Amino acid sequence: MTVLFISDLHLSPSHPEITHCFFRFLKEEATEASALYVLGDLFESWIGDDDETPLHVSVAAAFKSLHDRGVPVYFIHGNRDFLVGKRFAKQAGMTLLPEHCVIDLFGKPTLIMHGDTLCIQDEAYQRYRKKVHNKLIQWLFFRLPLRIRKKVGEKLRQSSSDSNQLKSYDIMDVDPSEVIRVMDSENVTQLIHGHTHRPAKHEISISNQSAHRIVLGDWYTQGSILRCTANGCELETRAFDAIPP
Repeated sequence: MTVLFISDLHLSPSHPEITHCFFRFLKEEATEASALYVLGDLFESWIGDDDETPLHVSVAAAFKSLHDRGVPVYFIHGNRDFLVGKRFAKQAGMTLLPEHCVIDLFGKPTLIMHGDTLCIQDEAYQRYRKKVHNKLIQWLFFRLPLRIRKKVGEKLRQSSSDSNQLKSYDIMDVDPSEVIRVMDSENVTQLIHGHTHRPAKHEISISNQSAHRIVLGDWYTQGSILRCTANGCELETRAFDAIPP
């Protein structure tokens, strides 16, 4: 049995090489898995399930095909696609999970999340996150015309990009004490997350117990997956192929 984890693909029409690699992964590798977990930022942005672009439709169809072949697909929202809703999830045949979720991974309780809530030193982002996750603000946003939401989304993405260029890597990384606090509160010794784009396996100590934090990689220059079996978890990469004509 194999369980696969991915995150931070940031799919968009402007990067077809990422989408092509992702579809190849679903068709050639994910079909052999017992489950696939997507830990956020599958898309570069998401302004509503009614924004049915060709990319969104094709991704939903690819997930649904995987689901129909008996592979369950689970999704945790990221900071880019936190507005993915039940309508898209139904079309894709995937199950939406809470932002912090403990799963049984081959007998080991494992906390999975996107990871942005661990970056508490980035106070400006945490204030922004609290605002955009407000249910009233989301309710008002969804009542804007689609064309207006697209403009708002583009402005927010540009603002985020400009802001991140002025921040140090340390500020945008997870806070070690917050990692320990969250893992201790969930009573787990293994954590899997994305968001920081720094793939690695970290060994830490929680209440004098050996613990592990596994960070998923992004898909900017290659595909990046975490493959877990009863023997352990390994980070792997997949090269981009030439885009077919």
